Amino acid sequence: QVQLVESGGGSVQAGASLRLSCAASGRTFSRYAMGWSRQAPGKEREFVAAISWGGSSTNYADSVKGRFTISRDNAKNTAYLQMNSLKPEDTAVYYCALSRRDVDVLHSTPDYWGQGTQVTVSS
Repeated sequence: QVQLVESGGGSVQAGASLRLSCAASGRTFSRYAMGWSRQAPGKEREFVAAISWGGSSTNYADSVKGRFTISRDNAKNTAYLQMNSLKPEDTAVYYCALSRRDVDVLHSTPDYWGQGTQVTVSS
């Protein structure tokens, strides 16, 4: 019932910045957490960042702390991931997540996934 449309991915060089957007539509829950996970070739999908409904609580993987910032605009049903100082190891398909329960986003088991968007960082 919920659709997540992502945008903002691309190919950049190390040190550059990108901002990903995820717009939710359809029959969303009255309150929901959103976040991002990523998956590199040959690796399991890993949690990247999450944000609570009100935006007051955020969580980040250790590998992106200090470089990535998650935010949301509930009036637009949209979450964002600002990625600064990108590194080659950030290369992955990034997936937007939406869940009724915050812990589901943290565990990369959300109620809904986006289609994924490729981020490639070259040296």
